[in-house]
Amino acid sequence: MPQELRAVEWTGSGLALMDQTLLPHRTETVDVRDVDTLVDAIQRLVVRGAPAIGAAGAYGVAIALLQCEREGWTDGQLLEAVARIREARPTAVNLMVCVDRVAARLPEGLDAVLEEATAVQREDVGANRAMGAFGADWLLEKVGAERPLRILTHCNTGALATAGWGTALGVIRELHARGRLEVVHADETRPLLQGSRLTAWELVQEGIPHRVQVDGAAAGTILRGEVDAAVVGADRIAANGDTANKVGTVAIALACAHAGIPFLVAAPTTTVDLSTATGDDIHIELRAESEVLEWAGVRTAPAESRGHNPAFDVTPGRLVTGLVTERGVLEVSAGELPGDRLK
Repeated sequence: MPQELRAVEWTGSGLALMDQTLLPHRTETVDVRDVDTLVDAIQRLVVRGAPAIGAAGAYGVAIALLQCEREGWTDGQLLEAVARIREARPTAVNLMVCVDRVAARLPEGLDAVLEEATAVQREDVGANRAMGAFGADWLLEKVGAERPLRILTHCNTGALATAGWGTALGVIRELHARGRLEVVHADETRPLLQGSRLTAWELVQEGIPHRVQVDGAAAGTILRGEVDAAVVGADRIAANGDTANKVGTVAIALACAHAGIPFLVAAPTTTVDLSTATGDDIHIELRAESEVLEWAGVRTAPAESRGHNPAFDVTPGRLVTGLVTERGVLEVSAGELPGDRLK
């Protein structure tokens, strides 16, 4: 994959977002020049993945400021627009952290806002590279096999989900670059098949051998001994190591614990929310019932049925063998908690 691939790109007057709802069949961008378009893009998963949403939100502050100048908003209207961006998706803490960081420079003007947003994007790419190396080192030591590894992953955590390179998929790319990767088992992933559409697409670009499987197959694949480790991303990590990630993740962690293989979470420190004590305090986004009651707009469930469609679940910290950030690896299940080590 070309290393310059960016899901989020500042054009000089707005944002170009790679439309991830159209991949892998069409590669198009959405031109974002106003707050409504950005909020819609975040909520429709045009841009998705906690770090990528964070980068989009960071540049979104600049978009709000430009729109404010064009339309003559009051200061109150500007702050309200920034708050709408910040709250576009409630579970991923990166969005809030990055918007707050950039918004703090609003009194300095557009140049300062763009400087900070660019720094957010640059730092995320650097963090991803670092955690890829740390995670690969840790997995090779933990698994202890001389042969290449078989890795299971969930959702999409690559360049499409970040400012560049990837989190969990960055670890996988690092293993591949070292010649230490045999195959990737990629869960298809709800709600929009992020694994089969996006992760598989990224793996094809890299020439990485992989198999796409339904989410419900993951635990069985692990328990049959077909996987050496699981590597996933995160949308919010509590101080005690409880981890919110795409729905279906907790089943993978449970299977890994039963099989006695590593379950590694890869996320930048911006995803760690030390103000959230435990996973019980993480707000879980509920998506539209239609995503589980319909398929391609056609009702598949009885008309009387109701849907339950959480976008995320929370994996208890006791099931997280390792948490890799740009600072190194914490062995959370062994008592190395983010709240103690990442202050």
